[in-house]
Amino acid sequence: MNDNELKALWQSSQFQLQNSLLINQAHAESITRLKVNHLLSSVKPAKIFLLVLGVLWVAVSGSFVVRQFITAYQFFSPFFLYSLGLQLILTAVAIVYYIYQLDLMRKVDFGQPVLSIQKKLTRLQLSTLQVNRILFLQLPLWTTFYLHEGLFTMENSLFLIIQGLFTVSFTGLAIWLFFNIRYENRNKKWFRLLFNDDLEPVFKSMELLDQLEQQRD
Repeated sequence: MNDNELKALWQSSQFQLQNSLLINQAHAESITRLKVNHLLSSVKPAKIFLLVLGVLWVAVSGSFVVRQFITAYQFFSPFFLYSLGLQLILTAVAIVYYIYQLDLMRKVDFGQPVLSIQKKLTRLQLSTLQVNRILFLQLPLWTTFYLHEGLFTMENSLFLIIQGLFTVSFTGLAIWLFFNIRYENRNKKWFRLLFNDDLEPVFKSMELLDQLEQQRD
């Protein structure tokens, strides 16, 4: 075998190797896109359920609160009505976020460039973090809805002290969660315990796409 034949054989093997690498890369990218699609699809049922539940809760409870305000708090404590009213406002805000998230996931086209998918997933990630922050702001309201004017007497001073500590603690926890529910804390135990089902698929999708971009580079 002369030099020209060896050179031709070497070039042929290099060409086949490059083709093989390109095919493997294309397969890996297709598999990654399928995995991301599966991960995002896994969170849709929960978001749809929460959206439907939230809409029903706001519709039913909201009409009740409006009727009570019209009838000047008839039969119900202002503490109950204001606590429920604020809770419904926060739930309504969360509903808007869930509608936005579902629309965002619907618009994700897995045939688009990876960068385009990453941008939509980044918005989904930020939106999911934000809606969880908002929902946890409801915590103090669950410690005030059962109060009424008759409790505020000297005879109930011990109860009121305990109640105050209870409400302040839940308020502090709500504020702490509001400022600490963020991407940087995603690997902490408390974060994973609270949000593993909701946020882990989104984080995993982002990681898979980042790995795909690094492989390309």
